[in-house]
Amino acid sequence: MTGMPMTDVVALLDGVSVRLGSAAQVPALTDVTLKLRAGERVALVGANGSGKSTLLRCLHGLLPLSEGRLQRLPGIRMAMLFQRPHLLRLSVRRNVALGLWLSGLPWKEAGVRAEQALRRVGLEHLASRNGRALSGGQQQRVALARAWALRPDVWLLDEPTASLDPHAKRDVEALIAEFGREPAATGARLPTFVFASHNLGQVKRLASRVIYLEQGRVLADLPVGDFFNPECLAACSPQASEFVKGESA
Repeated sequence: MTGMPMTDVVALLDGVSVRLGSAAQVPALTDVTLKLRAGERVALVGANGSGKSTLLRCLHGLLPLSEGRLQRLPGIRMAMLFQRPHLLRLSVRRNVALGLWLSGLPWKEAGVRAEQALRRVGLEHLASRNGRALSGGQQQRVALARAWALRPDVWLLDEPTASLDPHAKRDVEALIAEFGREPAATGARLPTFVFASHNLGQVKRLASRVIYLEQGRVLADLPVGDFFNPECLAACSPQASEFVKGESA
């Protein structure tokens, strides 16, 4: 590939491989090439150990690449959410404000923005509560508020609802869908969402594109309608087709 094209592409991976372990001998991703465009909602699916979390961490720059390259549109902001939120033993307000302050915002302004973010996710009444004392669903909404406050161009979500009860899961899904319709801070572009999920129903509800990984390789990359069309998916990737059949059984 040549340099980043002047289109709606916000990030690309070109021939990326990642090997883990003390001697970097364990392949986690192999020859992954893909483009992410503004406004896409990309679901990563596959069995445990297929490379979904590794791919998310590569996109965020948290893992070194063994081969290939990552290129991001200059100036874009990324935010990552994990399956289990990492909250400090601080108030909910301070948990949100701290990330803003670390990004360069004055503390007073960070506090104001944190209050706005908590109102956005419906948790302003818990602003003074210790973040570690909240339920799992509330903690994930705090993590969403912390990310939303940064107005990222790209959201990276690693199984964001896997440990939540059905009610909390619906709340978090609804917020993710709403955030996908709000322009990012750096312009009129809609944000890009890349999320790992084992929940195929969730993938159908939230995704516009689905990437299937197996043993660190991308074996299918399709619009969501084609991915859930049995004939289309079987023609593209028999392995992905078998995975969907197994998950749907």
